[in-house]
Amino acid sequence: YLHEGHASLMRLLRPRVDRLVVSIFVNPLQFAPHEDFDVYPRDPEGDLALCEREGVDAVFFPPPAGDPDGLYAHGTDILFMPSTIYAPDHSTTVQVEGLSTGLCGASRPTHFNGVTTVVARLFGLVQPDIAVFGEKDFQQLAIIRRMVADLGLDIDIEGGPIVREVDGLAMSSRNVYLSPADRNRACSISRAIRAIEAAASGGLVDVETLVTIGHAALDVDSVDYLSIVDARTLQPTDRIDSECRVAIAAQLGNTRLIDNGPVRPPQRVDS
Repeated sequence: YLHEGHASLMRLLRPRVDRLVVSIFVNPLQFAPHEDFDVYPRDPEGDLALCEREGVDAVFFPPPAGDPDGLYAHGTDILFMPSTIYAPDHSTTVQVEGLSTGLCGASRPTHFNGVTTVVARLFGLVQPDIAVFGEKDFQQLAIIRRMVADLGLDIDIEGGPIVREVDGLAMSSRNVYLSPADRNRACSISRAIRAIEAAASGGLVDVETLVTIGHAALDVDSVDYLSIVDARTLQPTDRIDSECRVAIAAQLGNTRLIDNGPVRPPQRVDS
């Protein structure tokens, strides 16, 4: 269910590569049994139209049930690359320890194993030189970078900036789940991030106080986490004395949304 955030990643790489490949795959390994795999938003025709507009050369897109011949690709200029991602006897998983245990990993303990397994599989099938992932999933980006480094894969991993709606809401495929009222309330997530960023840039470095400021700005049904972590290790910190990241996961109705932003120590003014 591609949106402008995904398109921005395509635009980031298009001028720099000879061939641009996009993977579109709702990966079952990333979803726990109680999560929304079966109802996750899907729009194959719209996805392929967006890819064509952005000059994508090939779409790595396993055909959905009932379309074994890849009929969705007919009439486009895109090379269609249908494939079975997992063989029936697939028995290998990839796990990155440490970075995957906190934040989303605490409440979704199997999620990142599914992410790294499918990304490693796609890297093996496509053999890319460079790959880009959005910073909205900041923990995912950090984990993939660590996986590539640890496995010695010759792939440059880049992060694409978060793309937001006019009102500040981070773009997400799951935004379509939100009722109009919850859609308005969801903007409080980015407001909380901006409040923390502003307080830190103004000289406040105590993390406990910054987290309190963030909670005060939120208007959500529940908070999975509101954490300020070291941007490199994703470990919690008490003070903003290096590059950090504020990360939020919150629930509105049945929809879980995530967002994050940089938190930097105040700049020193030399006398």
